[in-house]
Amino acid sequence: MSESAPARPRSAPFHRTSASESGRDADVIVVGAGPAGSTTAFYLAQAGLTVLLLEKTRFPREKVCGDGLTPRAVKQLIDMGVDIDAPGWIRNRGLRVVGGGLRFELDWPELSSFPDFGLVRTRKDFDQIVADNAVRAGVTLLQGVNVTGPILDERSGHVVGVTAKQDGEEVAFRSRLVVAADGNSTRLSLAMGLHKRQDRPMGVAVRTYFTSPRHDDDYLETWLELWDGDTLLPGYGWIFGVGDGTSNVGLGLLNTSDAFKNIDYRDLLRRWVKNMPAEWGYSEENMIGPVRGAALPMGFNRQPHYTRGLVLVGDAGGMINPFNGEGIAYAMETGRTAADAVVTALSQPTPARRERVLRAYPQILKDAYGGYFTLGRYFVEAIGRPGVMNFATRHAMPHPRLMRFALKLLGNLTDPRGDASDRIINALSKVAPSA
Repeated sequence: MSESAPARPRSAPFHRTSASESGRDADVIVVGAGPAGSTTAFYLAQAGLTVLLLEKTRFPREKVCGDGLTPRAVKQLIDMGVDIDAPGWIRNRGLRVVGGGLRFELDWPELSSFPDFGLVRTRKDFDQIVADNAVRAGVTLLQGVNVTGPILDERSGHVVGVTAKQDGEEVAFRSRLVVAADGNSTRLSLAMGLHKRQDRPMGVAVRTYFTSPRHDDDYLETWLELWDGDTLLPGYGWIFGVGDGTSNVGLGLLNTSDAFKNIDYRDLLRRWVKNMPAEWGYSEENMIGPVRGAALPMGFNRQPHYTRGLVLVGDAGGMINPFNGEGIAYAMETGRTAADAVVTALSQPTPARRERVLRAYPQILKDAYGGYFTLGRYFVEAIGRPGVMNFATRHAMPHPRLMRFALKLLGNLTDPRGDASDRIINALSKVAPSA
């Protein structure tokens, strides 16, 4: 769809404003206080901009996630000064892989670019911690504000604020730019005509919590074989100890299999855990809360990531790694990148020069992740074919060196000038097209 003439859904009508009534509430409005939005807001405020962070729910609130943080995400937390040594954080050494009748442990690689440990923290806590960190940096956080659509300048057509419902009343907030960090459903992006690309993979994740003695595991555990009867599904199951007496147990599946639309994911999770040892405690009576599910938008499935005053970050722009379904690290990284672009743009002396900087933001993202995400798309298309997942599991698992390479590839954990495996992965990412 043309960026210059976006569709305008009836469900998200535009509110237009003239320049004479465009008083600002903030330099930048960020919609959504998840990891992407709070990280963006943090760096904008650090640069001296006034930032309004709007969250439709109220903390604490649930989010469907595995709660596992790889070294990529840990680096972002450290860079923002989040106290990861405070109570409630549980560290892990790496990944335990189960499949092909084998089980072995892979430590996170020792790299100069990232720490050598991961973390687990429930999203109920995690998102509020990152949002509170943004508030300490000077961000104004408003909770219970449900953004309903963009406000457009009547002459330029650029977004200059948002309409919202707050405590049952219609309100409007105005700004110089708006950042859409409102997740996969991203009402703002849809209102600006930015629809999902159908050539990008989509995943589904379901998870629940169990009281279990396996709550303080040193490794994140992934199971590479998810069977639906005689069909091996493209995806994996996980068991992540939360450290509070519970385990986060879930599974993620890709839409690259013909069976995708016909699977009852919640029932599949229940059937999967029934085959686990009874002493682990993954039974109905030990389940805490319902099985919840969420969509995983992958591989830049919504583009462009900037249009007419609206900047996309995190899940709103489909910034989830197709290889492993990881979203938090990329949400935070793209939030930081977006903040850099916005700060540079708003320092420019003319609207034309500001626009030139902002229009470069999508290419910055493609340069950073485009080739790697393309490799991920090839990967998920391959494992969606009958027999490929079974072949890969059976033949890769017996070779520890190959599995260590796979850990780096699937986790996007390399150094720019690292070992041979780093150089191979980096070279493949550079030559792959970044559409």
